[in-house]
Amino acid sequence: MNPRECILYSGGANGAETEFGCGAERHGVQEVNYGFEGHQMERVRGIRILTTEELERKDVSMTYVSKLMHRSYSTAPIFRKVLQSICWQVTGGQEVFVIGQIMTDDTIKGGTGWGAEYAKFCNKPLHVFDQERGGWFIWGKELWKPSAAPIITQKHFTGTGTRFLKENGKKAIADLFERSFK
Repeated sequence: MNPRECILYSGGANGAETEFGCGAERHGVQEVNYGFEGHQMERVRGIRILTTEELERKDVSMTYVSKLMHRSYSTAPIFRKVLQSICWQVTGGQEVFVIGQIMTDDTIKGGTGWGAEYAKFCNKPLHVFDQERGGWFIWGKELWKPSAAPIITQKHFTGTGTRFLKENGKKAIADLFERSFK
C-alpha cells in the first residue's frame, strides 16, 4: 500500500495519538487530527477543528456511555466534546488501532475505551495493543483474541489511545508503521 494514499484519523492528543501522528509523518501518511475550540492538542499537522454543529452530530448520552463502559464519566461539557471528537476519529477510519489496557469487563481503560466501544458498535476491525500484557489483541465480535502483529490494511485508518504511553506502546506503534509501510 502506498503511504501517500493513506490517511490517519486521530485526535492529536499527548501520548498514543501524538505517537501515531509522528509515525504517520515519518512514513508520508496524511493526518486528520480532530479537535475543537479549547482542546489541548500536541499535533499541529492536519488539525481539523470541529464546529459546534459537527460535534452535536456525534452527541451521545452520558448515561448510555457510563452504562456501556461500566463506570461513571464526567458530565462536563469539555468531556462530552472529547467523546464526540472520538466518534469523528472512529468514523473516519475503516479500521481502528488503539493503545491502552483491556479491562476484565472487555472494555478499554479510560476515555480511550469509548473509541473502542464505538468501533465495536460500527463493526470496524479493532486492534488493541494492551500495554500491561505487552501484546496485540483483536476484537472477535464477542471477545478479545490474542493477535499476531497486525498491519494497516485500509487507506483510511484510526489511531488512538492512552495519554499514558509506555515504551512498549510506543514501540508497538513504530513497529505497526514499519510492518505496514516497508
